Amino acid sequence: MFEGNHSRVAEFILKGLTDQPELQLPLFLLFLGIYLLTVLGNLGMIILIMLSSHLHTPMYFFLSSLSFIDLCYSTVITPKMLVNFVTVRNVITYPECMIQLYFFLIFVISECYMLSAMAYDRYVAICNPLMYNVTMSYQVCSWMIGGVYGIGVIEATIHTVCMLRVLFCKANVVNHFFCDIIPLLQLSCSSTFVNEVVILCLSTFNFCVPTLTILSSYSFIIARIICMKSTESRFKAFSTCSSHFSAVTVFFGSLAVVYFQPSSVSSKEQGKVFSLFYTTVVPMLNPLIYSLRNKDVKLALNKLLRKKAIQM
Repeated sequence: MFEGNHSRVAEFILKGLTDQPELQLPLFLLFLGIYLLTVLGNLGMIILIMLSSHLHTPMYFFLSSLSFIDLCYSTVITPKMLVNFVTVRNVITYPECMIQLYFFLIFVISECYMLSAMAYDRYVAICNPLMYNVTMSYQVCSWMIGGVYGIGVIEATIHTVCMLRVLFCKANVVNHFFCDIIPLLQLSCSSTFVNEVVILCLSTFNFCVPTLTILSSYSFIIARIICMKSTESRFKAFSTCSSHFSAVTVFFGSLAVVYFQPSSVSSKEQGKVFSLFYTTVVPMLNPLIYSLRNKDVKLALNKLLRKKAIQM
């Protein structure tokens, strides 16, 4: 319960992407299509990896976990956004808002560390291939994935607990299409100093540690690729790593713009646009990026389709 004369806000109104009615239906259809592709791509990737025995390797173990994360945090955000496109008042209750914030943070933080784990896996595979099976054993991979989700849960809990102590009085219009930390804090009628310190510390940690891990891994990988004598091996390694690095760049780049830009009216609108990249676009693109240039995935898909055709 809130103390004093402060009345508790029971619901928030999500301002959404645009106030223009003529854009609501086109945007609804656009993001519905993106969400369906996201579900199909990520769920398909998970099922394909589960059913194809030759994809039961650390690389695809991490990839299936990445697909699960993308599927989950896209589902946390997009369905509510789609509903808001076709309703008059984009209302979300206070408990629903906190739940959405909590699960969004779990999965978006987990993705940061999952991408760094995947970069380390590629580093071991290319730079130290003889020790790959020992270094990236099933037990090690399980511990790494457990650590990824553990960090996500712990940090999301910290952020959410800090948000629950914030007072919301009269202002309840969130200038965003989902309940994110910064837009919510802008509505607070109490001190947000603790929240801001927590955001600064954890955001810096979540950005610097994974990016340094990724950049270090790919620096060693590039040096190793340059030293390869076989043109075919060099091309295969570069093709795999370039697709990984492109996905990482889009994800971390959009996150950096949203959480490290100065606060202003124009930056708020830009923030919503860049938020679309890591909440809707990246989860849709990741299965395509990791599969279209991957011969193993294409081979597994062809075998599975032929097997189903024979059974029919």
